[in-house]
Amino acid sequence: MSSSLTQILSRIEPLDGNIMELARKRQDSLTKPGGSLGKLEDVSVRIAGMRRSIMPVLSNKAIVVMAADHGVVAEGVSAYPQSVTHQMVSPFLTGCAAVNVFARHIGALVIVVDMGVIGGFEANPLLENRSIAFGTNNMATGPAMTRRQAIESLEAGIAVAEAQISHGLDIVGTGDMGIGNTTAASAVCAAITGKPAAVVTGRGTGIDNEQLIHKVEVINRALEINKPDSEDAIDVLSRVGGFEIGGLAGVMLAGAANRIPVVIDGFISGAAALVAVKLSPQVKDYIIASHLSVEPGHRIMLEYLGLEPLLDLDMRLGEGTGAALGITLAEVSVKILNEMKTFDEAGVSDKDSGG
Repeated sequence: MSSSLTQILSRIEPLDGNIMELARKRQDSLTKPGGSLGKLEDVSVRIAGMRRSIMPVLSNKAIVVMAADHGVVAEGVSAYPQSVTHQMVSPFLTGCAAVNVFARHIGALVIVVDMGVIGGFEANPLLENRSIAFGTNNMATGPAMTRRQAIESLEAGIAVAEAQISHGLDIVGTGDMGIGNTTAASAVCAAITGKPAAVVTGRGTGIDNEQLIHKVEVINRALEINKPDSEDAIDVLSRVGGFEIGGLAGVMLAGAANRIPVVIDGFISGAAALVAVKLSPQVKDYIIASHLSVEPGHRIMLEYLGLEPLLDLDMRLGEGTGAALGITLAEVSVKILNEMKTFDEAGVSDKDSGG
């Protein structure tokens, strides 16, 4: 493990329990029936513990969208050609993709990162070049990447996040783009959770029943050939993962080390969360699951991590769209702590608060 990765892992600390207790007491004394805002109350208390503040403020928001290609596409696991990965980066940069619409709505910056798209891109101030290679290798015939490349992908994600955090970022969402990446995410999920590939694998870009059966067979072949060590997150990432999965895991590690909430999107971000939490179990406390994807493996991921999604909207686009919705819910949850008055502050008797 590299010194920079070791250093970031050493900085990850538990949430501040004392602050959380005080934040919970404030929540319980606000002018509303206790618990009436449900999960939002729990989210606000967790964020207070992350930020070490009873009344935290989340004003600088960003969604990191990482793109990369996957060699396993050669096995026919996707409904779309591999070239779509490269093509889809352009809408992100011009502001016309779904994640851009969502981000503008919540006032978040979209940070687009090339982690390994085939062909690469011309220099663009709106695109961060962190490319490890032009796509991973075909995991159905051997490891997706080297262990060194897996570590590099983690380090790239850490560097992207810490650069933004140094400029005041206080909440980050994760998003992805990569044809074939649901195959990699399914393999990562099966390797770490121990669930069968057939249980955790879904239709991704919209493949039919015959293609789904084939996709499961490809994942099983990859797991059999590579035999990833479920207790070694870097080994799993290197054998059956993707560059953007490693990069997003790095974003999560950096978020936790810098005590900021990390709002994850769907299935691909879930795979990255499995990697990050395997590297440092305390990272889980800094992760907010925005929604439940229709990909079957996503529920298994979240249950394994002990995370409860805020929303269930049958979404499966990726890009960070779900994360954008999660960010706005996180933001409003802490605004409740900051902007609502307690019964004492409002001069209201809690006995007269209604029922």
